Amino acid sequence: MRRATSILLNSFFLILLSLIFFAGTPHALAGNTIRINGSGSGLEMMKPLMEAYGKASRGVSFIVEKPLGSSGAIKALLAGTIDIAIISKPLKPKEIAQGGKLRYFGETPLAIVTGRKVPLKTISIKELEDIYSGKTTKWPNGETIRIVLRPNEDIDTYILKGLSPGMAEAVTKAQRRQGMIIAVTDPESNEVLSKTIGGIGASGLTGVLIGRLHLNVLALNGVMPSRKTLADGTYPLAKSINFVTTGKLPHAASKFLDFIYSNKGHAIAEKAGVLITADGK
Repeated sequence: MRRATSILLNSFFLILLSLIFFAGTPHALAGNTIRINGSGSGLEMMKPLMEAYGKASRGVSFIVEKPLGSSGAIKALLAGTIDIAIISKPLKPKEIAQGGKLRYFGETPLAIVTGRKVPLKTISIKELEDIYSGKTTKWPNGETIRIVLRPNEDIDTYILKGLSPGMAEAVTKAQRRQGMIIAVTDPESNEVLSKTIGGIGASGLTGVLIGRLHLNVLALNGVMPSRKTLADGTYPLAKSINFVTTGKLPHAASKFLDFIYSNKGHAIAEKAGVLITADGK
């Protein structure tokens, strides 16, 4: 009888311990989970950073859903559904008033890219204007040019329009034409370009380097997009990659940002095609 009672008590004790452990586990795991979203270019840069940090910090995990874009990520951050937003556009006064805190980080070239089979290595601004305006419709090999656009309100569209007055007019014309291919995010645009015969579009260099898709990066007016040419001003198209947080930044997310702004984090981001422009302090 005593043996049976002892076994019963031991079993009850083990069950109780199990319940306590599993009840506490989600909260413990939640404290080491970092939720991130933002622009496609920024999220591509984050991949090697998250991999390196995950190896060095046991127990830390990341939740990264499909890219929301800069505006969508800021909304999610202010709503408390993510911890860190990565953006490629300035914060609005309203977003700052709601608690958004911008931390400058760097820039990546906005590269002009085509599918691998397009027989071109360099393109001039004038040639780009003619393509987007519809004046030039064929590549040198006779293949039809297929432009992959971004939405009119997207930062990539804004940057392209700022290349020249002629480019602003050409992109506007392209946006108004019927039947154009429009990709919402950087990863989606790169995926479409890699599969579209004769395709041309724009992409943050981080997405090209990290995504490893079959893309052909063009020199613009003879200058290749790179950290060096962005730094010396010879390459004209730059896309910002900055971070936004709030005063409710969890400890795990704060430590991860410290890593990103460290020398090791800078080195990883630079390898991914980012020109560091701030120390984050």
